Amino acid sequence: MTRTLASRNVLRARRTNAAVLGPEDDTVEVTPLGMHDEHAGATGTRAAVLELAFRESDWTIERILAERAVEPLFQPIVDLRDLRPVGVEALARGPVGSPLWRARDLFTAAMAAGRLAELDTLCAERALETAHAHEVPLVFVNAEPAVVDQPLSERLERLMRDAPFRMILEYTERALAAHPAALLQLAAAVQSHGHGLALDDVGADPMSLAFLPLLEPEVVKLDLQLLRTPHAARTIEVVAAVNAVAEQTGATIVAEGIETPQDLANARALGANWGQGLLFGGPGPLAPQPFADAGALRRSRPQLHLPTGTPFEAAAARGRSRPATPEIFTTHLEHVLRRAGDGAVVLARCTSPDTARTWLPALTTLAERAAFVGLVAPLHPASVGPGVRFALGGNAPVEECALVVVAPRYTAAVSGRGSAAALEFAHTEDRALVTEMARIILQQLPR
Repeated sequence: MTRTLASRNVLRARRTNAAVLGPEDDTVEVTPLGMHDEHAGATGTRAAVLELAFRESDWTIERILAERAVEPLFQPIVDLRDLRPVGVEALARGPVGSPLWRARDLFTAAMAAGRLAELDTLCAERALETAHAHEVPLVFVNAEPAVVDQPLSERLERLMRDAPFRMILEYTERALAAHPAALLQLAAAVQSHGHGLALDDVGADPMSLAFLPLLEPEVVKLDLQLLRTPHAARTIEVVAAVNAVAEQTGATIVAEGIETPQDLANARALGANWGQGLLFGGPGPLAPQPFADAGALRRSRPQLHLPTGTPFEAAAARGRSRPATPEIFTTHLEHVLRRAGDGAVVLARCTSPDTARTWLPALTTLAERAAFVGLVAPLHPASVGPGVRFALGGNAPVEECALVVVAPRYTAAVSGRGSAAALEFAHTEDRALVTEMARIILQQLPR
């Protein structure tokens, strides 16, 4: 089953001059629910304030859902070469004049009422319904990490299938870390309808760079803070990694939060192809306008995110396997583990409980500094250390194991099959093969 989509959720000021505009200025970007909101305080406190407002209003989350009273706004995304719009991003809004007009309040109320998934679906449906009535080539819609493991509605499936535009599903690395298997299925479903993917806020969290080569999105959206600090060492590191991936995969780079001519100059210098921000217009109703050709955006690849088989079979199919002794295999394994630096995604799969137990100490230690560590093995969950995402994997007729490391500067995988007397193994640093092996393991982790 495929997974749920969402429009932008919790409103959060993400500007350098937020104190002037106020944390709830309706032109600022919004942030997926579940992220810390330094301006709004705790979600529980926000919900208590909203409860008081409800007493003076007829609008409740139940009524909004029943009447489908969500009206999306849209912010333009422009080509930075000539500043012509190429598409829009959908932003959720509740009933005008109600306590739930702002996206942050709307989604906070839904979460408090236990109806977040329903609101999430409604916002996505309304965004696509509105876009269907206008001639727009690209519509960015966001995945909500908190409910990405919920099924899509039939209406949403139909809207995606029949869309006369290309939808770009936008999500953060937090969604993949929370629900890896579910998000890979969602990505495959989106691609199967000819739509695309965007990874948001790249640079805000080191995990985003680790997942970037693994996800291979059509669009990479730079965190807006990179525009504010273009000369910082961290900015240069992030931009170098993003541009390298874009060169290898053909991804389009988008800069967010462009508000001034200097921001625009910085965005171009950082290698962004497209941009969005107040300099080009804030969120508003979708109106007829000429759009530039967005044909340079990479085509969909429906089979990319759900490869079949096992990691070893993927390596063997490309002629990478060869005979080895257990000692040689162990030497290669240790070499890859030593190079798995901070911020890496580390994934392991073992069909033998004995082999898995010998790997556990190294994986547990890596979990203290890696962005993500996952293990699929026939072990009791209580035996797996903290920080390691675990899924129970069954035994197999022939023992097989694999270790995969995906990081901004290093990708490698070691896999093996057979007994000590007849062992085949593969060691590869081919990025395309390594990421394929990683996706095979990610599919088996908890939804």
